[in-house]
Amino acid sequence: MLCACGGCKGPVSQDEPQQEQPVTEQVDLSLIKQSVPVTDDWVWSGKPDITIHIENGNAVAVKVGVSVRYAKDNKEKVETVTDSVEVPANGAIDYKATTTTMLNPGVYRAGCYVNNKVARNFNFAIDPFSIKSEPDKQPDFDEFWQNAKEQLAGVEMNATLTELPEKSSTIRKVYLVEMYSVPDDPSGEPVKIRGYYCEPQDGQKHPVIMHYYGYDTQGSTAKCECPSGGSSKYAEFYLSHRGQYLNNRPASTGNPGVTEDCVSYYGDWFSYNFGNRDTWYYRGAYMDVVQSVRFMATRETSDMTKLFGEGSSQGGALTYAAAALSDYPFSAIACNVAFLGDFADAMDGIGGLAMELTKGARGSMSNEEVLKFLSYFDTKNLATHISCAVLASSGLQDDVCPPRTNIVPFNNIAVAEADKEYVFGPEMGHDYPKNWNSKMWELFNKLNQKYE
Repeated sequence: MLCACGGCKGPVSQDEPQQEQPVTEQVDLSLIKQSVPVTDDWVWSGKPDITIHIENGNAVAVKVGVSVRYAKDNKEKVETVTDSVEVPANGAIDYKATTTTMLNPGVYRAGCYVNNKVARNFNFAIDPFSIKSEPDKQPDFDEFWQNAKEQLAGVEMNATLTELPEKSSTIRKVYLVEMYSVPDDPSGEPVKIRGYYCEPQDGQKHPVIMHYYGYDTQGSTAKCECPSGGSSKYAEFYLSHRGQYLNNRPASTGNPGVTEDCVSYYGDWFSYNFGNRDTWYYRGAYMDVVQSVRFMATRETSDMTKLFGEGSSQGGALTYAAAALSDYPFSAIACNVAFLGDFADAMDGIGGLAMELTKGARGSMSNEEVLKFLSYFDTKNLATHISCAVLASSGLQDDVCPPRTNIVPFNNIAVAEADKEYVFGPEMGHDYPKNWNSKMWELFNKLNQKYE
C-alpha cells in the first residue's frame, strides 16, 4: 500500500482521487514543487515502488494531497490510490507510492499528482521476464517459410560488386552489392536489392556481422550512410532490403556506387498487399535478409561459424527473421526496440502499431483473420526458432514499438539465461539506450574470442 511519513492517513483506493486541501493558513501553493525521479529503472517485481519528491518553500508545514492513477499499457484502469502527507516548512520529503495489491507481469502506466497537479506520467514494468504471449503459429508455419526459402534458392542471385575506392582502405575494401531476391508475387520477376559490403584484405577468415535498417523515414532524396574501410576485424554487410534506402533513391542523390534511379512502389511498406501472406511486403523483406546471409557465405573471407546480426526497430525485426530463417546459425543477435512483435497485444490498443492494424489496408478482415495472417511474420513466433545469444532492449516510454511487444519475442527465445540480456531505457521512447553500442560490441567481441 501507499507508504507515507508519520502522522499521515492510510491510503484509500477509489475510481477518482479525492484531494485534501492544505489545512495551514497563509500558504503559497506555488511554492509546492513535485517531481518523480527514476528509481530501479522503473522495473519492479509484484508492486511498483514509486518515489514522489515533494518540496515545500513555505515557512510553515503544509499538508498536501497525493494520488497515483494506475492503468495497464492499453489504458485499462487498474486503480487510483490517494493519500495526504505533511511536508515540513522549507523542507522536502520523498513519498513512496505503490499499489494496494500485487500486479501481474506486464507494462503499466502511472499518473502521479500532488494537489491535483501532475508530477509525472510514465510507464513502468512489473516482472517483465514473466510476461507471456504464447506462440500462435499456424500449423503450416514451418512449411510456409520452407517454401519461401526454396523459392529463394531458385532465384539466381547474380551478385555484382562495385568497389568504392573513396570508402576503401588497404586493410578493408568497401563494395556496393547488387543482387536479386524473391519476386513480390510468386509469378513475378525477381527483385533487385542492394547493400554495402566490407571485406578485410588480409586473406584470412573473419567473423561476419549483418546490419539491418529501421523504417526508411528519411525520404527518397536523403543520402544513405555508407561504411568505411577502417576496421579489419569483421566482414560486414549493410542490407538495403526491397523498396527502402538504396532501393528508393534516384542516382542524383549521390549514394556511392549507385548509378540507377531507384523508385519504391510499395507505398508505406506495411500496407503493401496486407492480408495476403504470399505477397505481403514482409515475406519478401524476410527473404531479402536470408539472401544477404547467403551472399556473405559466398565470400572466401567470411567465417560463417561466427555470424552476428543487429538492427533497430524494423531492423530489429529483420534481425530476428535472419536468425530464425537463415541457412546458417547465428552466434548472437542484438535487437533494439524491435518492430513486428506480439501483434495480438498490439491490436489490444498499445502504441503506434495498433493504429497500423486499424488502417484501411485491412479492408473487411476481422481481427481473427488479421492475427492469423500476421502470425506468419510475428517475431514472437520466429523467436521459437532462434537458439543464439540475444541482446534486446525497450524504451519504457516507447509508443511506436511498445515495450511489451519487444519483451515477448525476447522471452520466447529458449536459450540459457546467461545468453540473454535485456536493456531498459526507463525514460526512453523509440530510440537507442545510451550504452547500446558498447553492450552490442562487447557481446560480439566476447563470443568472437570464445569461438577462436
